[in-house]
Amino acid sequence: MKRYLPLVALIIFLDVYAFQAVPLLTASWSDSWRLVLNLVYWSIPVFSLAFLVSSATTGLAGWNQNVVSIVRSLLIIIYASKLLLAGALLIDDFRRLLLSVYDGLGGEVAAGDYSRSTLLAQVGLTLASIPLISLTYGMLRNRYRYRLHRHKVPVSDLPAALEGLRIVQISDIHTGSFPASEPVREAVALINREKPDLVFFTGDLVNYAAQEAEPFVDVFDKIQARHGVYSVLGNHDYGDYLQWPNADAKRQNMAQLLAIHRRLGWNLLLNEHRLLDINGEQVAVIGVENYSAHPRFPKYGRLPEAYEGSQQAPLKLLLSHDPSHWEEQVVPHFPDINVTFSGHTHGMQFGFEIRGWFKWSPIQYVYRQWAGLYNQGKQFLYVNRGLGFLGYPGRVGILPEITVMTLHRQ
Repeated sequence: MKRYLPLVALIIFLDVYAFQAVPLLTASWSDSWRLVLNLVYWSIPVFSLAFLVSSATTGLAGWNQNVVSIVRSLLIIIYASKLLLAGALLIDDFRRLLLSVYDGLGGEVAAGDYSRSTLLAQVGLTLASIPLISLTYGMLRNRYRYRLHRHKVPVSDLPAALEGLRIVQISDIHTGSFPASEPVREAVALINREKPDLVFFTGDLVNYAAQEAEPFVDVFDKIQARHGVYSVLGNHDYGDYLQWPNADAKRQNMAQLLAIHRRLGWNLLLNEHRLLDINGEQVAVIGVENYSAHPRFPKYGRLPEAYEGSQQAPLKLLLSHDPSHWEEQVVPHFPDINVTFSGHTHGMQFGFEIRGWFKWSPIQYVYRQWAGLYNQGKQFLYVNRGLGFLGYPGRVGILPEITVMTLHRQ
């Protein structure tokens, strides 16, 4: 509990400091409405402290974890908004300090100038409302607003028999974040409506443990594709983010996850490939385990091993969860891999996007390729924005994605 004391002190200080704006903004209100606002305002820190104490003890043990995630996110949003309001008040305090110094040096300062600025309080409230409204809206409205992203990709020397090959990609489902399965069925319906030749899933079926996926087996096993569904593992699928009682428990978790892929009817590729006969032509579907160029993520993938034996296929498609793998290994060492499919970034679940014109997210300062289609020479990479969500249970600007890619001859 002691480690939470600095956070408790910060919450109390932030609430007291930000409250200074309330009397300024409600000066024209009636006494009864001011009383209502004060009660609402101070009920939030009371609840926050109670929630924090419960989190530090066993008080939340019986709570649904999705509810806990939503409540925690709402409190973070509220206090992030209060921080912006407090920032405006801090600027006002700095202004008043400068006036005091100027007055002490013999300058003429009117008594009213020392009062808090209503304008700065209004600016602070406006700034605070931006994350409060947008992030709350992203939780309530955008979690299941699935978007189809359609792309036609020119493939060098694509056999005529493979012209128009249709691939649907999904990624980063994170079943442990979904409070219910029903809204997710719409995503499966959208996928099947496309009548794809192939469906690729590029990792992160769960957040922490295989059991999270159990309630969703009868949802995702409905995905249909003419030539099969193929999948790989993402960094979250290995159970590396959970404290296991022993190594055997972690191995059992992985065995359960592999069994779930089989029950889904998905062809899980663990550093291996499949040679498919499609319209009389060979298509190599290559899948590697998670491989990242970033040191904080694992390098389980062995692309040379997965690639070996696929050389003669005129079309090579690679599934690799982390997009940093593309520039690290694929482009420099495997120039005949035509298209790589990745996910992992989620587009950070936050950003701005005007299709075909502009996109921005803070994640672009970490990953050069973070959402959409990229190419170097004749090689292409597609980074899916993710179907689910992790941490923040919503999306702002970057909506959950189902990719529909059609290949054509260059």
